[in-house]
Amino acid sequence: MIEALVWGLISSAALFLGQALAKPLGRSERAIGLMMGFGGGTLLAAVAYELIPEENIENGWRLVLWALVGALVYYVGDRVIDSRGGEHRVAIQQGKGTGGSGMAMFLGALLDGIPEAFILGLGLALGGQISVAFVAAIFVSNVPQGLAGTTSLQEAGTPSRRIAVMWGLLTLACGVAAALGYVMADGLDNLGVYASAFAGGAVLMMLADSMIPESYRHGGRTVGLLTVVGFLVAGILTVLQ
Repeated sequence: MIEALVWGLISSAALFLGQALAKPLGRSERAIGLMMGFGGGTLLAAVAYELIPEENIENGWRLVLWALVGALVYYVGDRVIDSRGGEHRVAIQQGKGTGGSGMAMFLGALLDGIPEAFILGLGLALGGQISVAFVAAIFVSNVPQGLAGTTSLQEAGTPSRRIAVMWGLLTLACGVAAALGYVMADGLDNLGVYASAFAGGAVLMMLADSMIPESYRHGGRTVGLLTVVGFLVAGILTVLQ
């Protein structure tokens, strides 16, 4: 459980790296867009190889149903948070008044991170070892999330210290979610496959709804190449492991 907690904290701590990069890169929408494209590719690989791998397809319609439920839960939660001011948590339009409600943006980032962290702990319990590729995918995707989120919060007038506290609380929450996934693994049995599918549906919904469109909007067509590179890098890590 402690190992799951630590890995959950490590993967989410990339938010602080994103905050640190906000000053040198915050005005370069193209750089952030390209980074988001690479992170999106790593998450796509995580869905394909870790959350909904080919060997789980034999579970048939139940797997499909849980993936759809995950996507629907994310969709509804995202719409609620957006309506309260969190729609710009991944916006990267420096100086264009994209700031939103700090709490709503925090909850939106939490909505993005909790399913991944929970499955991280669940996978550690069921597989006996941590998935380097999955941790790398979460870490890489959290860097642009932290960068873009920091930029938007700064535009809203949120002090840097308060932003750091928000990312710290989010990192702690993801660590707890990973530990919870580890603890609940014994009681889930075969439901672990469906929990992974649920998270896979939620992650795919997040990618299609915000991360990939935002990256293309600001990074241009080159984003497609970096998305493929991110996918291949995460896939190679899976094979090597």
